Amino acid sequence: MRTSVEVADIFRAAGPAYRAAHAGHLSLAQLKVMSAIEHCRTAALGGHVEACEDCGQWRIAYNSCRNRHCPKCQGAAARAWLAEREADLLPVGYFHVVFTLPAAITDIALQNKALVYDLLFKAASETMLTIAADPKHLGARIGITAVLHTWGSSMTHHPHVHMIVPGGGIAPDASRWISSQPAFLLPVRVLGKLFRRLFLTRLFALHAAGRLGFFGTMAHLADRGAFLRHLAPVRTKRWVVYAKAPFAGPEAVLAYLSRYTHRVAISNSRLIAFDQDGVTFRYKDYRRDGADRQQIMTLAADEFIRRFLIHVLPRGFHRIRHYGLLAGSARKASLALARELLNVLTPPDAARPVEPEDFRPPCRCCGGRMIIIETFERWRQPRGPPDATATNRETAP
Repeated sequence: MRTSVEVADIFRAAGPAYRAAHAGHLSLAQLKVMSAIEHCRTAALGGHVEACEDCGQWRIAYNSCRNRHCPKCQGAAARAWLAEREADLLPVGYFHVVFTLPAAITDIALQNKALVYDLLFKAASETMLTIAADPKHLGARIGITAVLHTWGSSMTHHPHVHMIVPGGGIAPDASRWISSQPAFLLPVRVLGKLFRRLFLTRLFALHAAGRLGFFGTMAHLADRGAFLRHLAPVRTKRWVVYAKAPFAGPEAVLAYLSRYTHRVAISNSRLIAFDQDGVTFRYKDYRRDGADRQQIMTLAADEFIRRFLIHVLPRGFHRIRHYGLLAGSARKASLALARELLNVLTPPDAARPVEPEDFRPPCRCCGGRMIIIETFERWRQPRGPPDATATNRETAP
């Protein structure tokens, strides 16, 4: 069901003026995202006409843009990802771990997305794997699924990595499974200290190699001394790492992550209104507790678009990554060994039902099966009703 307001509506109405006002300051990736969202599920991308085999109801279904930043797209991909990750779940407790960059680094990250986001992944994953392998802590090789989020609830720039981690790992000699404590995985203060050291050491190396770019009000940070002074406070500040066992089980964390892996910044369901006053939407103020946490914010359309676009990722950047037992080609063998050590059966490789690419919802009138009776190309409109009896018409969401 289509919501009353969508990001696409805002982009179509205010996008042209925004592009004109910021000509020369928008990246090609941002321009492509705007165009994709504006044209998503419109005649610009073509589509087809469906008719119900039972009652004759027919509807127009326009093609989706399939851009990973579009709030309306990637739903099927997210569900497929969730099914694959559920198949990897082990019969152990799982932990939800979050690594967040301090505010002093977020502006540097915004102007150097590919490098700093990649460094965030590497420093966070190495921190987890190193501390987990330490005999003073867990003493085991663990598995990690990590997902990058770059936004806060109000769409501000807030880069952080969410991880789902099994509560235990395989011993160094692969002879046994070492379980963590039921409500404790690794000491967060130790994680924070190592994360800070690994990240800053490599960030300083990137600066020394001249690989970081600084523009506008941050241009002075190109100077080594200014850069070191800017980061001096965070070198001694505690870097907070969040780690908690999910109360509702590992499936709940996977479901939470899957809602965000294939979209960005804000969902259409959080939008309330779009009018002359701007864009009104719901957000969470994490500084408040209880019912007061749910708040409403109104932004000018230009500011809403600006905040949305700062979360456009560099082309080819992978926002979902796997480490340790879940890394690459070793994943199947590592999971098989883990199940053997845990004395549980390995699930069969039977094909799981996956939503087909051409999935069509049933008829809204009678629940009957919809069939395609006409297709039309990009920038074309379908013909009129296929026959005189098919007078009912709807446009698919």
